[in-house]
Amino acid sequence: MTQPVGIIGFGAIAQDLVAVLMGQSAQPRISVLVRDGRETAARAALGAVGLPDEAVITSDLSAFLATRPTVVAECAGHAAVGAYGTQVLEAGSDLVVASVGALADAALFDRLKSVAQAQARQVVVPSGAIGGIDVLAAAHLSDLTSVRYTGRKPPGAWAGTPAEAKHDLSRVDTPTIIFEGSARAAAEAYPKNANVAATLALAGLGMDHTQVTLVADPTTADNIHEFTLASSAVEASVQLVGKPSPRNPKTSQTTALSIARAVLNRSAAIVI
Repeated sequence: MTQPVGIIGFGAIAQDLVAVLMGQSAQPRISVLVRDGRETAARAALGAVGLPDEAVITSDLSAFLATRPTVVAECAGHAAVGAYGTQVLEAGSDLVVASVGALADAALFDRLKSVAQAQARQVVVPSGAIGGIDVLAAAHLSDLTSVRYTGRKPPGAWAGTPAEAKHDLSRVDTPTIIFEGSARAAAEAYPKNANVAATLALAGLGMDHTQVTLVADPTTADNIHEFTLASSAVEASVQLVGKPSPRNPKTSQTTALSIARAVLNRSAAIVI
């Protein structure tokens, strides 16, 4: 990896991403944008996973963009996509979006798409915690008629979500449906848990026609993602059992790995 990379945020996904990038290059060029007053904490957290002392960590967007990153990975949540996405694209960087659910906001989606087209840049949606996106996106070019997604996580992984208002998560002892609806509604209600649903929607039938079920499941310690699709060209059923990130049980370890893959592909000679 020789091209400069920018990262927005320094939470669990950003830390995992830095660790992967450091393992792929002896001298990666990484800059990090954080909230004002968080620079010291970010340097300590990211330094612990290998970020060099000389790496730029700043809360100033202009200083961050002045490092001229070829690609910027957003790892800071829905608000960061709206706050920084267009400016990143206008500065000439591609944008990899971890918080895919933010794109359920139709106005934001249209704005990012318009700016990316005008700047000849790309907004990249990584596969995240799910697989099979390639076959879904290909099926979208045929007569795709159905996409249904089910996400299962341990009850504790739903802490801090609307599920707490309806269920005592500490007492859930059988698999319990906590949400059923469209991918758009899931992304809006569960912004930290429904990025997979949003990714499937963008690859397939869209936010309003992708059906989503979210389950608090005490029988598993993993994050289980399943989807089915039907089209005139192919029918498929995909299941992935993602191991939760040690830093954040709401996130699968594969999320950061897929973002790293998207970043590394921007400069790879052969892309898979």
